[in-house]
Amino acid sequence: MSLFRPDVDRIAGYVPGEQPQESGWTKLNTNENPYPPSPRVAEAVQRAAGGRLNIYPDPLASQFRQAVADLYQVEPDWILPANGSDENLTILFRTFVDPGELASSPYPSYVLYETLADIQGAGYERLALNADWSWNWGLAEPVAAKSKLVLVPNPNSPSGNIWTDDELMRLLPDQGVLVVDEAYGDFRDASHGVEILQSEIGRRIVVTRTLSKSYSLAGIRCGFAIAHPDLIAGMRKVKDSYNCNTLTLAAGLAAVQDQEWMQHNTERIRSTRSRLTSELRTCGFDVVDSQANFVWATRDDGRHEEIYSQLKQRRILVRYMSFSDAVGDDEVDGLRISIGTDEEIDIFLRALSEIL
Repeated sequence: MSLFRPDVDRIAGYVPGEQPQESGWTKLNTNENPYPPSPRVAEAVQRAAGGRLNIYPDPLASQFRQAVADLYQVEPDWILPANGSDENLTILFRTFVDPGELASSPYPSYVLYETLADIQGAGYERLALNADWSWNWGLAEPVAAKSKLVLVPNPNSPSGNIWTDDELMRLLPDQGVLVVDEAYGDFRDASHGVEILQSEIGRRIVVTRTLSKSYSLAGIRCGFAIAHPDLIAGMRKVKDSYNCNTLTLAAGLAAVQDQEWMQHNTERIRSTRSRLTSELRTCGFDVVDSQANFVWATRDDGRHEEIYSQLKQRRILVRYMSFSDAVGDDEVDGLRISIGTDEEIDIFLRALSEIL
C-alpha cells in the first residue's frame, strides 16, 4: 500500500534542466541570465545579512511591493511577492482550482503547469497550437472557455514567440482566471506593461513575473504576481506566512530599483539573440523569431538529440526537448538554446560547426 496521495503517486514530477556543480561548462540550457545582477544587489544582501536575521521578514514585503508597484504604475495591493514565479503558479492552483476542476495551457509550453494540475488533483487539457505556434482556435477556445484556470506563457517556451493581448483575451475562461506568465517579458523587442489588467474584464486576469531571468537573480528565487486587489487578497490567504526571506527581499528590492542595469543587460541579450538566430539559420536550422532569452531551433534531418549529446561531450549544455502529440498532432522535438554571452555563443557555434 502506498503512503502517497494517489495524485502524487501517479505522476513523474517536473524535471528541471541540468545544473552541473563543477566549473568548466558552457551552460545554455536553463535560460539564466549570463550577466551578473546589479552591484546594488550584493551590497543590499550584505547589509541585510549583517542585520536582524533572527527576526522574521516582513510578511507583506512592503518595500518590495511598493517598488514593483511604482514600476508598473499600480498600487501596492496589486502586487503579491513570491519565491520565484513558480511559487505564484502554485498559489494560483491552490487558490482557484478545486480537485476535479479543469486547468489548461498551450502545448508545447511550460510543462510545470501540467505537473501542478496533477498535484492539485485537477483535470488538465492542452490548448491546441498550429505548427507555426499560432492558435488552433477551433480546438483551443472551447477548452479555455470551460477551464477554471488558463495559463499562457507570453513569450512562450520553448518557442519564444509572443501572442497579442487580443489573442489572450480570447482565452479568458467563462467562469475562471486567465494567467499570463511573463517570465521572459523583459526580453521583448518592445516594452510591454500591464494594460491588459486595466479593464473590468481584467479583474479575472493575473500576470506573473520573475526576477530570475532579466534581473539575473535565478539563485535568489524572487518573483511577483500583478492582479486586481480582490484576486491578490485571495491569493495572499494561500501563500506561506513568510514566503520571501529577508535576503531575497533585500536583493529583489535592489534589483528592481536599478532599471538601467537590467535594461542594459537585456539589450545585450537581444543583440546576441539576433546574431545567434542568423548563424543558426545559416547552419541549416529553422529558428522561431524569439522574444525571449532563448531560441528554438529545429532541423529537417532530425539530428536534435545527437547534436545535444555531442555538445554535452564537449561540456556545452543546451536543452533537448521532445513533445509528443504536439503541434499538428505529431511529435515535436528540437533544441532550446539559451542566450549566453557573446563568448559563450562563439564556443557553442564552433562546436556546432564541428558536429555538423
